[in-house]
Amino acid sequence: MPKLRVTFLGTGTSQGVPRIGCDCDVCASTDPRDTRTRCSIYLETPELSLVVDTGADFRAQCLREKIRRVDAVLYTHAHTDHIMGLDDLRPFCRPGETIPVYGSEATLTQLADVFAFAFRPPVRVPGYLHPEPKTVTGAFALGEVEIIPLPLPHGRTISTGYLFCVRGERLLAYLTDCKTVPAEVEQAVRGVRHMVIDALRERPHPTHLSFSEAAEVIERVQPQQAWLTHLCHDHSHAAIEEGLPSKVRVAFDGLVLEID
Repeated sequence: MPKLRVTFLGTGTSQGVPRIGCDCDVCASTDPRDTRTRCSIYLETPELSLVVDTGADFRAQCLREKIRRVDAVLYTHAHTDHIMGLDDLRPFCRPGETIPVYGSEATLTQLADVFAFAFRPPVRVPGYLHPEPKTVTGAFALGEVEIIPLPLPHGRTISTGYLFCVRGERLLAYLTDCKTVPAEVEQAVRGVRHMVIDALRERPHPTHLSFSEAAEVIERVQPQQAWLTHLCHDHSHAAIEEGLPSKVRVAFDGLVLEID
């Protein structure tokens, strides 16, 4: 098995693509790469498996990718398109055990408010979901994977990006849901093997990177390979990729990266 296998569970924005009630060319597309569920990635190492974010499509994503194991969950932030599938973690919570849930203090507080039945149950029901909150304040390790949190401005909130390293090698940077990438974050991920970055659309947006803004970050960071994610329905997969350099590609649901 590679050091890190990454499966893109979802690559779409908050409403997903196709959007409900929309008849635009992208929402009506027959290209499977234009079907974009809510943003999430699944990571596997020889030791463990973890997921970053559990959006409203999480159950369907797990069934589609035949996921049978989740040892830990990382959350970027508590917006609904990134958390509303939390209850679908139930099959991964082994009897008598908890499932560790990592995030910033603000994110975990909001999760506990939304899912009080799981985080603050009046009675702990056997066989149900028992999340174990783990506040992320700095780098931490899960098995051989070192995980470095990266604060990213996202409107009025701070989203947490993550850098995944194995034996000191920077394998993957996951930078979704951000309007800018601070200089210190760019420095931390410079030269990373694979960088996944927010790129909502061509037009500017107040809380997300546009294509050109993402391109500027990629140019400064110089990853070996960059992947655009959190895409809306303004542009088809084929149309976006047509003008991109070879080291920048558009991620799509079901894409798998094997990083060795």
